[in-house]
Amino acid sequence: MANAVRSTPDAKRPILAFVTRPALPEFETSRPVFVFDGHCVLCSGGASWIMRLDRKGKIAFASAQSDLGLALYAHFGEAFDDTYMIVDSGRAYTKSSGYFHMCRILGGPWHLLRVFALIPRPLRDWAYGLIARNRYRWFGKADLCQLLTEDQRKRLL
Repeated sequence: MANAVRSTPDAKRPILAFVTRPALPEFETSRPVFVFDGHCVLCSGGASWIMRLDRKGKIAFASAQSDLGLALYAHFGEAFDDTYMIVDSGRAYTKSSGYFHMCRILGGPWHLLRVFALIPRPLRDWAYGLIARNRYRWFGKADLCQLLTEDQRKRLL
């Protein structure tokens, strides 16, 4: 198979052939993986909230500080201080586009929130970046995944 370069719908940077990317540990790929900053109160609270909404277990979870989380960020060339990540079907969805992808996965009434994709992406991502840069100051820091219940911690990869 030729080493082709192609673009993802979420990112303008190319997906390079797997041989040029850092290796990933083995993990379940049958469902999307939500990777979040496990020390961030806002991020862990968001992951907990998504877990409560995702009663069918459509989404797997990993903290950015886990071996898998660190490997996924390196693999896709992202910094976990900049964004959370949803990895689905070999693609990483980040920042505001990740939220819209999450709404698609969750379905139901959450699907309707995708109407906000009409807001230009640079504006959406600017707002996301402002919150991401200030998340520890505005919301605080906690021990790794401290805000997750014991049952929710069992859902982490």
